[in-house]
Amino acid sequence: MNAAETEHSVYPALRPRLSVEELLAAKNVQPIRSLEDLKADTFASDEEVEEFIAFTYAERRRDLA
Repeated sequence: MNAAETEHSVYPALRPRLSVEELLAAKNVQPIRSLEDLKADTFASDEEVEEFIAFTYAERRRDLA
């Protein structure tokens, strides 16, 4: 293997291994303290939620056929 081949190796460059604690600290992750922490405003209305649920059930039934 020559120098040009080693520069374009099929293997990605090795990254330093970090502990879980180091990764969490690097991303400034905070623990979940309540269900409110998980709350997201994904849908603008109850109708959108109902449409999404109906679509999901229809897709699941479609895959069974």
